[in-house]
This record gives sequence, C-alpha cells and structure tokens, in this order.
Amino acid sequence: MPTPEPRDLAAADLAACRRLLRAGSKSFYAASLLLPKAVRDPACALYAFCRLADDAVDVDGGGQHAVVRLRERLDRVYAGAPQAIAADRALARIVVSHALPRTLLDALIEGFEWDSSARRYESLGELHAYAARVAGAVGAMMALLMGVRASEAIARACDLGVAMQLTNIARDVGEDARNGRLYLPRVWLREAGIDADLWLTAPVFDARLASVIERLLIEADRLYARVDSGIAQLPAGCRPGINAARLLYAEIGQELRRRGGDSVSQRAVVPGSRKLALLMQAYAGPIDVSAGAAEPAIPETCFLIDAVAAAALPSARADEIQALPWWRFRARALWVLDLFERLERQERQSQALRHRASPSWTDTELLLSRGEA
Repeated sequence: MPTPEPRDLAAADLAACRRLLRAGSKSFYAASLLLPKAVRDPACALYAFCRLADDAVDVDGGGQHAVVRLRERLDRVYAGAPQAIAADRALARIVVSHALPRTLLDALIEGFEWDSSARRYESLGELHAYAARVAGAVGAMMALLMGVRASEAIARACDLGVAMQLTNIARDVGEDARNGRLYLPRVWLREAGIDADLWLTAPVFDARLASVIERLLIEADRLYARVDSGIAQLPAGCRPGINAARLLYAEIGQELRRRGGDSVSQRAVVPGSRKLALLMQAYAGPIDVSAGAAEPAIPETCFLIDAVAAAALPSARADEIQALPWWRFRARALWVLDLFERLERQERQSQALRHRASPSWTDTELLLSRGEA
C-alpha cells in the first residue's frame, strides 16, 4: 500500500491532468463534463496517463522502446512508487482506490504498440482484438471508476468501447489511409474486390468500399444495441453521460450512411440540433434493462472481464454517485453542446491548414474539410 500523499500534491496532480485533457482531447473533456465529479476527476487522471502513453508510442515515434518504458512506469505505479509525473502519481492513487487490474492498462499499451507497428487486420475477430485493447479496456476501466464490477456489466462496457472504436474506424477510413494505416478487415476488402495494399497507395471511395464500411457499421450497431443492460447497472448519476456517448457515437454511423458511406473525401459530423436531441434523449429516454443481458461477451474481450473478476474489491461505492436533477443536466448539456460545436469548428480549421500545406490533398478535399464543397 503506497504512503498517502499530501492533499495539495494530489490536487496539483489532478489539475495537471485536467490541463492535459483540455489540450489533448477537447471533445473528451467536454463529454466528461456530463459525468458526476466523483467519476470525472479520476477519469481525467486516467485519460492523462493514457494520452501520454499514446503520444509516447505513436506521436513521438517512440515505438518499442517507448512501450518498454511505459511498462516500467506501470511497474512503479503498481508498486506504489510512481515516477515524479503528475499523471503517474494520480494513476497510482486510482489503482488503489478503484482496484484497477493491471491487465487493462497493459492491454491498452499493447493496442498502442499495434498501432505503431502498422499491424494488419485480416478478419473481424482480429479487429475486435485491437478494439478490445484500445477501447474495450477503457470501457472496463470507466465502469470500475463508477464502482461497477459485475461481469455482465463489464462485458457490456467492453461492447460499448469496441462499438465506438468501430465507429471511429468507419468514420476515419480516409484519414487513416493517408497516414498509411488500414483497419478495415482485409478479408472483407478482398470479398469486395479491393486489393488493400494497392488501394492504400491511392485511397479512393467507391461502391465497393461503401459496402465494406457498411458491414463495419452493422457490427457497431449490433454492439450498441446490447449495452442497455450494462448502462442500467451504472449509478444513476452516470447513466445519462454514458448513454449520451452511446447515442452520439451511434449517430455518427447514421450520418455516415446519409453521406453514402464516404469517409475518404469527407468526415461525418452530426449536426448540432441532432446532438441536442440525443443529449435530451440520453437523460429522459427509457433504458431497456433486458437488452443485451443474455448476450455472451465477444471472445476478444473475455480476458478483460476475467481480469476484473479476479481483482480485489475497491473502497469506492457506486451508491455515493448522485444523479444531476433534470434542469442542471439540461443546462450542462447545452453548454457541452456549444463547446462541442466550437471544438469541431476549430478542428476543421486546423485540418484545412494542414491540408493546405500538404500537396497530397486536392482542392476538392480541402473544400470538403472546410464544409464549402
């Protein structure tokens, strides 16, 4: 058991994690504001470590050496002697207070490692294995931060994480391809008559690719449809925020369908009016407690569920997390929606600047990124 740290150091570490979250993922920061403070604070700290880990392996080009260093940092976190890094110290406290199994964080780092090595995904099962690591593990950890540990609830949390990752992949096919990455199952591409390696040299959208993207969206929808029973097991204060994440991400897939499935020359963005309607639905809409309750976990997430089941019980109590009253949730949802809209405008402007500097982008693609075409 680590020695308790001074309260002022813990507060400073959390403030540093919040700053990193605001700078590194403004959309995640905005979404976190729909969660109760008792969950939002540890979620910020967890995100900070994950963000630094992802950057070390991928953005900074650290590769395998960075993975080794990250695992050494985790050794110290789980030994109760973290490095003098705010995110590491904050994570060490969460590991104890919420009994986070190391398997979940190791899985996440392994997913980052797969990204840096440009791993190929032949089948849907292999893609599930990747999504389980980079998103299913996060879903499981978020459930633990909410004080929920039942295996069925963890399975549904993993389902939600995997579904959201599949949506991300479907939405970002063009962006990933321009970075030399391809996450669509290659067997599906071959069945559609697409040579994956040749396509990567000159990514274009056509009806064949649309059919593959639709298959991925169907799989994401299948997983979204079975998470209700898991959301129903969350503390009342957490259900609207997690339900909002589920509804908003699922709507990205619907918006992509409205655009004919084209995620190569454009990026699907859910209109603000639709987001507001979904946020209101997330708070007031009924949850089908039976949806997904009898469904087995997808095989690729079972190791995460088993790790949670084997972990010691934490000191956190789910019944201490209180729900926001309707009027406060509505006010916060409106503020978050406005923040989302501003962040998306900033992102489109940043993309336009990047594209202007890149000769690989056509004038049409630049106009599309600005919403002018």
